[in-house]
Amino acid sequence: MADHSGFLQDQFWHNGPRPGSLYHLPGGSTYAQNGPAKHTLQPMTTGTSVIGLKFDGGVMIAADTLGSYGSLARFRDISRIYPVNENTIFGASGDIADFQFMKSIVEQKIIDEECLDDGHGYKPKALFSWLTRVMYNRRSKFNPLWNVYVVAGMQDDEPFLGYVNMIGTAYQAPTIANGFGSYIAQPILREAYEKNNKMTLAEAKEVITKCMRVLFYRDARSYNRFEIAYITKDGPVVEPPVSADTNWEIAHYVKGYE
Repeated sequence: MADHSGFLQDQFWHNGPRPGSLYHLPGGSTYAQNGPAKHTLQPMTTGTSVIGLKFDGGVMIAADTLGSYGSLARFRDISRIYPVNENTIFGASGDIADFQFMKSIVEQKIIDEECLDDGHGYKPKALFSWLTRVMYNRRSKFNPLWNVYVVAGMQDDEPFLGYVNMIGTAYQAPTIANGFGSYIAQPILREAYEKNNKMTLAEAKEVITKCMRVLFYRDARSYNRFEIAYITKDGPVVEPPVSADTNWEIAHYVKGYE
């Protein structure tokens, strides 16, 4: 008599428990097959604030070059500003690995766009909108990219500046700061812009440098070596890292925090 037990088991216990094997849900996979979950549960090496400011005929952003491993100032030469194409740049705070991952995807998108050779390219609003969808999609899968992005560029000869965080919240504004800079750099940026919303490139750079100096004074995860990037109708410029002049003459008055 033929043994039909295997047939019956396949028919009535499809994906069910079998002797000597692990149970797994229909359509799912087991730990033995795929190993542990590979979601980023918390950021490891991180960068702090990115700040942005519109000026007459362009937009400027800045970020320091420090990658902090927890509270350790581990990597001191990391660029967190990326010139995407001739009319768009963006900067990122948060997890450095996630930023590098996103940067590689954007680089491939630019290559694919150039291969089409149709005379069109990504504009800052297009990249900004795409980032909001990507960040919200990853958040909805409970596997977010632990970054906050500042997108800057020239949209049809008009300065553009936008903010996208790790859960897809996004907005546009003439001044933007994320991280600790949203508390101590944003007031400086707003005051300068309200007093003069047609500032020159040199004036904008002076305001940005002042903000980076204040962040170095007050933010324990910042570093006095930063990049300034700006974009105008002539294209993007990412300047070599510089340091702000600092003054610590009153440091000996700060006591009681040891």
